[in-house]
Amino acid sequence: MSASLDDGGSRPPQTTDPVPTPASRRRTRERLAALRGPAVPPRPLDARALAALAANPGCRRRALLDGAGVDKGALASRLGSPAPFGQSQFAIVRGNSFEARVKADGGRELLRLLGVEDPGAVAVPDLSASGPEGRTARTALALREATAAGGWALLDHPLLTLEVAGSPVHLEPDAVVVDPAGRWTVVEIKSFPMVDGAADAAKVGAAARQAAVYVLALERVAALTEGAGVRHSVLLVCPKDFSNLPTASVVDVRKQRAVTRRQLERLTRIEEIAEALPEGLSFDLEGRSAEELSQAVEAVPHAYAPECLAACELGFHCRSRAREADAVQTLGRAVRGELGGLTTVGAVLAAARGEHGDPEDPAVAALRRARALRQEALDGAEAAACR
Repeated sequence: MSASLDDGGSRPPQTTDPVPTPASRRRTRERLAALRGPAVPPRPLDARALAALAANPGCRRRALLDGAGVDKGALASRLGSPAPFGQSQFAIVRGNSFEARVKADGGRELLRLLGVEDPGAVAVPDLSASGPEGRTARTALALREATAAGGWALLDHPLLTLEVAGSPVHLEPDAVVVDPAGRWTVVEIKSFPMVDGAADAAKVGAAARQAAVYVLALERVAALTEGAGVRHSVLLVCPKDFSNLPTASVVDVRKQRAVTRRQLERLTRIEEIAEALPEGLSFDLEGRSAEELSQAVEAVPHAYAPECLAACELGFHCRSRAREADAVQTLGRAVRGELGGLTTVGAVLAAARGEHGDPEDPAVAALRRARALRQEALDGAEAAACR
């Protein structure tokens, strides 16, 4: 099938994000390295993790640990609350195999899905370079050259950079396609099937949130590239039905892009979080005991919500601590928002019984009304049973 990508894209304005000085970048890197452990390499933050971080921008704990490159999965295991999720080895191998098929022969199958009649006329620039900074610069140069050339170009695994809470994050989409009009399209290749032209809605939604992160990163490059525009529709490539034949669908990510951008802007800068921590605090898994690691984690404020269980390796640890504190966060964000200043389950029950809280508080009044209605219903049922 040929996918239509006529959303027009965007011609982004010049970026107005504050640019940290080299000295401040160096101080931040040194501070994060000390938190992670000087001999521990940082765990890279990918688009999937970044999308999950953006979904809970109030969680300083996750922002700091992700910014420092701490292995949250290993940390959760040391704390006794391992996260029981993650991709199986089989799924990873299947995904890699399918992506290799889509990109074989210079991306012939992928270009066919885009409706390119002559794949031989498509430029496939070499993006190899030394280190992430070199690869990022090489990607930006290739995008500028392809846009200026006015032809088709396929960038296989380009490397992009996005500033998150004052710290640069390197992102690697499956592919980016440049068309003759200078519009850039993100390509997401997934191994879940597309049956009768439709795929699992939850998986498509997760892919859209991930692709929206890539779109934001591309817009930073496009803002510095004359004649460039980034499409807000991405090409999702999946196996057709239950075969290994690629098929494609266009996914509009404007909503996900807007939400992700707004949430990322709300994130507190990493250096601000780090500065508020006690001296000597560290998440070094090799150099700290489980008790010391637990104290370090608890020193960083968190914003637990039930959704964290499916998106963050520390979700089960944070849930356990929230339950110990009798916090209403365990009931979900919507309930937490309705309860206002009532922050514990005990306080909620006391307010409902009339033992605590201001009667003029709408939340307290609603709880007492709900308790009265419940008691009225129970009394009615008891009276009916006695007849």
